[in-house]
Amino acid sequence: MKIEKDISLLAYNTFGIDAKAKIFAEYYSLDELRELLRQYRGEKILHIGQGSNLLFTKDFDGVIIHSGMARARFLDDETVEAQNGLRLDDMIAQLTDMGYCGMEKLSLIPGEVGASAVQNVGAYGVEAKDVIIRVHTMDVETLEERVFTNEECRFGYRDSAFKHELKGKYIVTSVVYNVKPGEAMKTREEIIQTRMAKLPTIGEVGSAGSFFMNPFVPEEQANALLKSYPDMPHFTSPQGVKIPAAWLIEQCGWKGKKLGGAQVWPKQPLVIVNADNATAQDIMDLAAAVRQSVKDKFNITINPEVNYI
Repeated sequence: MKIEKDISLLAYNTFGIDAKAKIFAEYYSLDELRELLRQYRGEKILHIGQGSNLLFTKDFDGVIIHSGMARARFLDDETVEAQNGLRLDDMIAQLTDMGYCGMEKLSLIPGEVGASAVQNVGAYGVEAKDVIIRVHTMDVETLEERVFTNEECRFGYRDSAFKHELKGKYIVTSVVYNVKPGEAMKTREEIIQTRMAKLPTIGEVGSAGSFFMNPFVPEEQANALLKSYPDMPHFTSPQGVKIPAAWLIEQCGWKGKKLGGAQVWPKQPLVIVNADNATAQDIMDLAAAVRQSVKDKFNITINPEVNYI
């Protein structure tokens, strides 16, 4: 276990915001996690992963907890259990090298295993929910372990029960995935090349990956928009018609534009980056301006995928 006071969170958020935490604690076993939760009961607690989906808007006057558990093991020939602190892409790389497929389309998505279940990360037609069998957690109050089935997690588009009724009540400690033997290296390499060509490299340019979620609109609204924008990309789903947020943002002329030190990434307008020592306020102001433009032009609200802390 490691506990530090008044520590910079620069290394724990991919936006590169130099906020501070009153206390930062890292654990390396479930028993140590229990000890931390007992020790800081009643304190403001935030459990983080790689910090790839967070924007620290100010110093955190509480306890930041991070997992140092980063191992994976096969439970059987097609089932892998990974601890929450293991980077998702590291696990996918290992599985691919070993000749397993099923998760390769999630390659290069930033973040750790625990967050994959909370956020239901996805790309190129595959979401974490498609391969998650169950999620192991710890109850923050009782300190007891509880296992959630895929159905109990109530996964949705970039969503799960851990962002709603279970938020703050459970800490994801490991995730069990379904994989299968098969060749995935070619697909993984293609995905990596595609993502690297249009997305900023985490660690080199401050960002949180995709900043906005793709919106869903009623069919009637989509049909009306298609009359004015016949080339508008759109995808029908049970939730409504999905329109790519990147397309909406680009139509509003934001691609490559800056506000303060923040910028809409020139190669992918779904991404906001810390281009020039941006403050959290710069990033929030730019995001708000982009949202308002899309609302004014299309009467569509695009919501941040990033959590403001």
